[in-house]
Amino acid sequence: MNVINVRRVPTFTAAMRLTKATAFAAALVSFAPAAVAGEPIEKKGTTPYVTHFIFRPLMSIDTAELGKATTLEAVGTTQNMKGEKMLDKMSARCVALNVASGDKKYIDGACVLADSDGDKIFSTFDTRDLDKAQPKMDCGTHIITGGTGKYKGITGSEPFACITMPALAGSGDYFAMDIPHNTSWEIK
Repeated sequence: MNVINVRRVPTFTAAMRLTKATAFAAALVSFAPAAVAGEPIEKKGTTPYVTHFIFRPLMSIDTAELGKATTLEAVGTTQNMKGEKMLDKMSARCVALNVASGDKKYIDGACVLADSDGDKIFSTFDTRDLDKAQPKMDCGTHIITGGTGKYKGITGSEPFACITMPALAGSGDYFAMDIPHNTSWEIK
């Protein structure tokens, strides 16, 4: 005796419900990342954040009796201290000149922060520029000069402190530092 397998074919109505449910689920999945990534950011604010840096000396001129100048590269990540999105989980990369000559001791440089979308914030900094209204931020000030993407038109001021971390293992004169910032910014 021949046995015929009969496959149950869903009715037209059941197939339509399945198709509509599948389309709805696909729409949710495709729009959810865009909604999160496309969330607007505030146009103005004050944000406390810390950058966890590793500094790498690149080149040095050392004349013991006259002074020393060292170029540094710093890389790290940011952490918003209020748990907010602005200035949180960004990569940081800076280039600096560290000068010590007589009574002159300072570090000047520039940094770029990049978020997971690839949008960037650019700033310069000077350790001689102290904000006397914020005495705990006693290491210098960043000046935000611009940005790309969602940060286009950003400007601001970032007084910062310098917290020395334990020495790093190994050779190369690398060192670590946490840099807390108290940033006032505006996007125009």
